[in-house]
Amino acid sequence: MAGKESLGELLAALMRPAALAELGVLALCVAFAWALVRLTRRRSKGSIWFGDRGFDGALFPLLALALTWIARLALAPHLTIALLKLAVPILASLAIIRVVVRVLHVAFPKSPVVRTVERTVSWGVWLMLVLWITDLLPLVLAELDALQWKIAGTNVSLRSLLEGAFTALAALVLVLWLSAAIEARLLAAGGVNLSLRKIAANATRAVLMLIGLLVALSAAGIPIGALGVLGGAVGVGIGFGLQKLAANYVSGFVILAERSLRIGDVVRVDNFEGRITDITTRYTVIRALNGRESIVPNELLITQRVENCSFADTKVASTTAVQVAYGSDLDRVMPALQAAVAGVPRVLADPAPGVQLSNFAADGLELTIVFWIGDPENGQGNVRSDVNLAALRCLTELGVEIPYPQRVVRQA
Repeated sequence: MAGKESLGELLAALMRPAALAELGVLALCVAFAWALVRLTRRRSKGSIWFGDRGFDGALFPLLALALTWIARLALAPHLTIALLKLAVPILASLAIIRVVVRVLHVAFPKSPVVRTVERTVSWGVWLMLVLWITDLLPLVLAELDALQWKIAGTNVSLRSLLEGAFTALAALVLVLWLSAAIEARLLAAGGVNLSLRKIAANATRAVLMLIGLLVALSAAGIPIGALGVLGGAVGVGIGFGLQKLAANYVSGFVILAERSLRIGDVVRVDNFEGRITDITTRYTVIRALNGRESIVPNELLITQRVENCSFADTKVASTTAVQVAYGSDLDRVMPALQAAVAGVPRVLADPAPGVQLSNFAADGLELTIVFWIGDPENGQGNVRSDVNLAALRCLTELGVEIPYPQRVVRQA
């Protein structure tokens, strides 16, 4: 009954004329928070503070909450506070949800489980807010405290489990936030090889996640000593069912540490050629020139043959062939072809392109044009096409015949 009377008093206070003044103050606080976000917003998208559009980040509800709280304290001696008293917990709930959602998006950008966790956290926070406003939260907590079990000689209530879960979630979110900030700083730092920065970022995240897990277990009331039995079970699981997963994680650190494969290298793995765009602790992402991406487990990159086109040198040799008619003046044709190919923009001057007489074919003399490029990640087919066009123009200008097969049909 006390809860209903408290809720009735709140509703009655909202109907008073003073509530209009509170509404104006609340609107000013929200507008001022929005203006501050717009003025300080960065250009980069997807950050925890600013989100993708500014208002969907964590900074906007936190600023609105702080300004509303200050306004509530300033108006309390002069007005009967009702609307601002209701707005503070609503903005606090929104801030909690935004922080959790943005941290999860940054820490696990492509995980399908994140959406489910977001909805669960949102529903849980809004449910707690409704129970608190209606003054039913103490009754619900008392009922949850009455549901108890005896685990390992200790009485454990449903309330303590839920509180431990919320505390563990808060600890993990804090650790993920700190990990994302450190990882962003490491990856943005210049002067150090990108692979070394990547391994430092992955190692930092692993250590912080371990610390966060231990803190979360302690917050949930689970003794750390019980992890010995859990560690034995996990060891057995890794030995049987998770050995591939463990091998991929170890292989990821080995690849980054020995730098046999680096971000930006052009590689061919299992007849798939592309540029390495990311090396995680479990898999490596290879992007082909046509936009397709291959996600390769790190263990395969350790145990099987991998062609790295840019391991020691980014220069790559390529060839194309053309035939000229028998009787052509090769002493004049071959230097002209070499000069024409050297004028193609992506063909390197050192090593210089070359032209070789590679075969006495049935229809003509086969000339092989050898040229080098320094940016294989931009494709080889397009530069080969430019070389062929340059060779065709050169032969046309010289009046050299390009033979083609001829067939004589005799009628009996």
